[in-house]
Amino acid sequence: MKASGKKEMKIRVIEKIDRFVVMEPLLSSAYEETKTLSKKKQDGVLNKLKVGMINKLLVQFRSILNKEAMAEYLELLDEETLPTNSDAVFIIGQYIAAIKSFRVIYYKYDEEIGEDRWFIENIEP
Repeated sequence: MKASGKKEMKIRVIEKIDRFVVMEPLLSSAYEETKTLSKKKQDGVLNKLKVGMINKLLVQFRSILNKEAMAEYLELLDEETLPTNSDAVFIIGQYIAAIKSFRVIYYKYDEEIGEDRWFIENIEP
């Protein structure tokens, strides 16, 4: 592969990690809020606005995790039938588990520099 191709791939991976880092707390917040709703009323239905906002995050995470083995098991919330609070917690929880796995695989302690870092050379763009 040409040097310019490798550089472009590295840039795409860095952009992928930047999106991951920005969106991770947003999805965690949505997860906690949905868990709270589920505790109050498990069979309550999420409204279309919440489903759309959550799906916006889930779509982005699916694109980040698309080369990972767990990606094929990640589903979006159904915007037509509107999921219950407990269904949404279940689906978002799968993304949270996939995100944790991604972080465990690619974000590690680097003995050479003495701190944690993303091992971007191991991530596919």
